Amino acid sequence: MTGRTASDGPDVSARDDAAAHGDDASAHSDSTPTRSDGTARRRGRPPRTESAGTRDRILDAAREEFSARGYEKTSVRGIAKSAGVDSALVHHYFGTKEQVFEAAVEVAFAPVLTARDTVLDGPLDEVGERMTRMIIGLWESPVTRAPLLAIVRSAVNNEIAAGVFRRLIASQLLRRIAGQLGVPDAELRAELAAAQLVGIAMIRYVIKVEPLASADAEQIVERVAPVVQGHLTGG
Repeated sequence: MTGRTASDGPDVSARDDAAAHGDDASAHSDSTPTRSDGTARRRGRPPRTESAGTRDRILDAAREEFSARGYEKTSVRGIAKSAGVDSALVHHYFGTKEQVFEAAVEVAFAPVLTARDTVLDGPLDEVGERMTRMIIGLWESPVTRAPLLAIVRSAVNNEIAAGVFRRLIASQLLRRIAGQLGVPDAELRAELAAAQLVGIAMIRYVIKVEPLASADAEQIVERVAPVVQGHLTGG
């Protein structure tokens, strides 16, 4: 028999095959993690004393990387380096790059989901103004603008990122709004209203076309809200 035994040493071909698939499969770094006593510990799992903020630090780094580089040019290894952790730890917490992106989007999108409830709370004939104020307000805030830019830039340039964004915005925002309208074609109406506002956000905050880019936010709300209202409840 010519099969391998435990004494033959590591399977180099298998290791090289994993490395060829990039950091989403190999998850290695230049140094081996060690315990406090100097002995090696298993990669990919944090020690029991690992800071509770490690996961949040990885998500913060992921949002910065996706915002600066877009989905395609961001790597798990780059996220790990920015967060100051081993790439195996990123895989341990989140899995693939797509799953890291989805987790980062969900956290960044949380203010939208919180504000969503204010859109649904009030008279139906004012829902267009509330929805417009919510979206414009989130883009106007420096705190929420940066993660929103990361989402939009990645979604525009990559189908995987776009799919994540579509699932989140459709299930968490538009369907909830559509369910409160009580009119025919409610989901289409909600999507048309969202398209109106996303288009404005793209031109004002991403492409920065003048004079829209420097127009007063309240003026934009006053002009756009009736159009959004028409999409949602008009004839």
